[in-house]
Amino acid sequence: MSSQHFIPPVNFGMIEEDLYRSGQPNELNFPFLEKLGLRTIAWLAPEEPNQRFLDFIDDQDIQLHHLGVVSSVNAWDPITEEAVLQAFKLILSPSNYPMMIMCNLGRHRTGTIVGCLRKLQKWNLTSIFEEYRRYAGPKVRLLNEQFIELFDTDLVVVPTNQPKWL
Repeated sequence: MSSQHFIPPVNFGMIEEDLYRSGQPNELNFPFLEKLGLRTIAWLAPEEPNQRFLDFIDDQDIQLHHLGVVSSVNAWDPITEEAVLQAFKLILSPSNYPMMIMCNLGRHRTGTIVGCLRKLQKWNLTSIFEEYRRYAGPKVRLLNEQFIELFDTDLVVVPTNQPKWL
């Protein structure tokens, strides 16, 4: 008798209903991802996802939005305001759900997007940073926390058909 295991990707988490976060998955994570029924993936890393993951995305008919290309060339720099606003256009449109936000390890770029989203949801900074640090582990980047703190939520265009959790 064969049993299938469902293993989530590194740094997987549920942000809100049908909105998830993680690092780049590998083949062991594909059965888990299939169960989520993803419609959209926002990819935040500057490089392309690996080929096996791209094949999985294609096989599952998932829309991939590569937003990392609008980021800085230096991987240590915080994600750009432009990339955050592009991600929000996807995140704030329920027609893209179920959706996952990803970067290589699901720490810094993904954490910054989620932190800015929490700020838009009017979370206090202590709670936002606690969540960011939980996923970043010992690799916290103060520039990312500063970016979240200074992010101007007035720049975000909230659509009329916004998600119910906003």
